[in-house]
Amino acid sequence: MALLHLRDIELSFGTQCIFDKAQLTIERNERVCLVGRNGQGKSTLLKIIEGSMEPDRGSRVLQDGLRITKLQQEVPNDLTGSVFHIIAEGLGEAGQLLEQFAELTHRMATDSDPKIFEAFSQVQQKLDAVDGWSLQQNVDTLVSKLALPPEAEFADLSGGMKRRVLLAQALIRSPDILLLDEPTNHLDIAAIDWLEPFLKSLNCTLIFITHDRAFLQALATRIIELDRGHLSSWECDYETFLKRKAEKLEAEAKAAAEFDKKLAQEETWIRQGIKARRTRNEGRVRALEKLRAEHQERRQHVGKASLQTNQSQNTGKQVIEVKDLSFAWPNLTVVKDFSSLILRGDKVGLIGPNGCGKSTLLKLLLGELAPDAGQVKLGTHLQVAYFDQHRAQLDPEQKVVDSISDTSDHVEINGQRKHVMGYLQDFLFTPERARQPVKALSGGERNRLLLARIFAKPANLLVLDEPTNDLDIETLELLEELLLNYKGTVILVSHDRAFLNSVVTSSIVFDAPGQVHEYVGGYDDWLRQRPDWVSWDNFAEQKMPGAKQNPPDKGQSETTPATGKSASKSSDNKASTGKPKKLSFKDQRAYDALPEQIEALETRLEALSEQVSDPDFYQTPDYQSTLDHIQTCEDELEAAFAQWETLEAKRQS
Repeated sequence: MALLHLRDIELSFGTQCIFDKAQLTIERNERVCLVGRNGQGKSTLLKIIEGSMEPDRGSRVLQDGLRITKLQQEVPNDLTGSVFHIIAEGLGEAGQLLEQFAELTHRMATDSDPKIFEAFSQVQQKLDAVDGWSLQQNVDTLVSKLALPPEAEFADLSGGMKRRVLLAQALIRSPDILLLDEPTNHLDIAAIDWLEPFLKSLNCTLIFITHDRAFLQALATRIIELDRGHLSSWECDYETFLKRKAEKLEAEAKAAAEFDKKLAQEETWIRQGIKARRTRNEGRVRALEKLRAEHQERRQHVGKASLQTNQSQNTGKQVIEVKDLSFAWPNLTVVKDFSSLILRGDKVGLIGPNGCGKSTLLKLLLGELAPDAGQVKLGTHLQVAYFDQHRAQLDPEQKVVDSISDTSDHVEINGQRKHVMGYLQDFLFTPERARQPVKALSGGERNRLLLARIFAKPANLLVLDEPTNDLDIETLELLEELLLNYKGTVILVSHDRAFLNSVVTSSIVFDAPGQVHEYVGGYDDWLRQRPDWVSWDNFAEQKMPGAKQNPPDKGQSETTPATGKSASKSSDNKASTGKPKKLSFKDQRAYDALPEQIEALETRLEALSEQVSDPDFYQTPDYQSTLDHIQTCEDELEAAFAQWETLEAKRQS
């Protein structure tokens, strides 16, 4: 018997039809992936399945006693307590009893107050009544299986570990159906590699949304496509789905062409004049009216985006030359003795776990940060287009159309003058959507808008920091094609394995703290070439409290002429060979406190950035205060970073 049926589901938001008599059946132990364009309603469908949203019409039929849980897409900022506490919260009242039992057990070891023993006895009886001991065993099993530290504070964990804890909280309820909305968002490759086999091992049905094609291919046993309000089931893997989908669209286009041809013939017949109207068949007239109605109700397939970059003059043959590069934050070596040569036309991927120093290395390569030792030499005629994963370049209050150009209604793309509205339509923005404020866009639409913005400006070096977040699969594939055909140079930071495999010609990989090496090819090529000693677990071991020194790029414009000079230190400032100068007492205290201060600011920024990435963020009433808070944190982080550089220069002088 099926676990869940959705029958004739209808839902509209204003004039936009989301579901049109949609049908869905879910069986036990399936792993179902929902695919479709951004804004089609995939997350809304999960809410209907969960029961947190009601459709306008239709029914949701569940098997008796069915348990459905949903893994939260974003980590809540106000979640506090130990890992055990967060997991136990998933058990409701029974979880509270388990926490009380653990607390009273601890207190009894040092306090012989009879009231404590009485309270302990009462909690024990309540746990017996709700089978609490088996629940305790379930918590312990999950903690062990997910390699979680039960006594650690949730707020002190990394983003990936926090998601593990939330996954445990969802699983402790022993769900029959587990809902996952973009579970790989903000996870690094190591965390995704861990998540895939873990989800496969679960004894429950999975329904998930993802734009990570490698994750989809590895996990899904069935694909449900949401297209123009209808759900269609594809019992195959992703590669097979793509082939069958293309065949279906081709057949659909052929049928539509035949329909349009017949409609045109009938319209010609009805307009032939008085003689034809006297002899016309009333049945044929009714058939024509039916054809007209069917044509009016037909929802056209959404076209593909037409992405193109605005190519500038060629750079010199050598774009970036790196010799014996070394750089370290306090207590963390980012890169040591690294050399590389990036030539015109290279597509280079930066690969490594979260916090390893990819953004720092990016700054070093672009001359935004001076190395401790070694040299970075930038080529001639560089024009850099920079894609910021936080989308800070977009003003949420500004209209979409005004985000492309502040001074003109036209853009010039490779010598061709084009109206901004027409240019936005290439990126799938209708005129109505283009007149709306940026805050009304979904996460995927904002990513498309940022791509349109940076591609409108001439550039010969594209620096893309996580450009694939929130993009639908079709747009991802178009971006891949664009980058493959791009004549300039690309430096790409991404955790999307399929994207890396398709685009990059070489990979710069953080194999271990300070150990950065270059490999030919993409992610899979690195897996085949990497040394046996490589383990990204080493990064977690090397990090000390207050040592997460990897400030994100702040204040960088999307198009920056590279000068080859460091913004903060002289280009010939090498590591000092002499003994570091002793700082004053006041400066030393400030220097020692900076690592912890930067760590706290980064943690706060990470949490705020996750809020902004929520598709519904700009619909909340206090979104502007959150954006103001982000700006304040960025300013404080930049000031702390500048202060550290000043003090470090004093020490080395």
